[in-house]
Amino acid sequence: MTSIGDAYTFIGIERHTKLILAWHLGKRDQIATDDFISKLRTATADSRFQISTDGFRPYIYAIDAGLSDRVDYSQVVKVYGKPEDGREARYSPGEVTEIKKTPVLGNPDMKRSCTSHIERQNGSLRQWCKRLTRLTYAFSKRWDNLRAALALHFFFYNFCRIHGKLRVTPAMEAGITDHVWELSELLA
Repeated sequence: MTSIGDAYTFIGIERHTKLILAWHLGKRDQIATDDFISKLRTATADSRFQISTDGFRPYIYAIDAGLSDRVDYSQVVKVYGKPEDGREARYSPGEVTEIKKTPVLGNPDMKRSCTSHIERQNGSLRQWCKRLTRLTYAFSKRWDNLRAALALHFFFYNFCRIHGKLRVTPAMEAGITDHVWELSELLA
């Protein structure tokens, strides 16, 4: 794997506990997608679950090869209209004109098929991890540094940060820990 140039962060989140189950830093290609799905398989043990992704085609093969025995899978694709002229057109996508939900594998509950939880997580990640903020000088020049920053972020998110709606950390909600971790525990 080359560790120069553009990097993509794959993230798997459990919708009820908000726990980040797995993440992977890599290229936006089939190899990195397969690696991410392998991590997600390990993180989900033998439980059957539903997964929803965007329309990125490598997910189809990776999920079929790595999770087909225990997943109900759907894709959610948002269709955008043409952005208006001016500054907004440069920095923002157009308005969502249609959302296409497609069952891909197993028997997904299409009413529960959504990508809004991970989209919210992506927004939080960009807000809190300035290395991912658009149009900034705070980007990582080395993937090792970016990987370390992401690991710290996801650990803090799961174990130290109280989620507003849950009123506990995602790890507490998932039953992994019984208390909010202090930074000293995180760094120990």
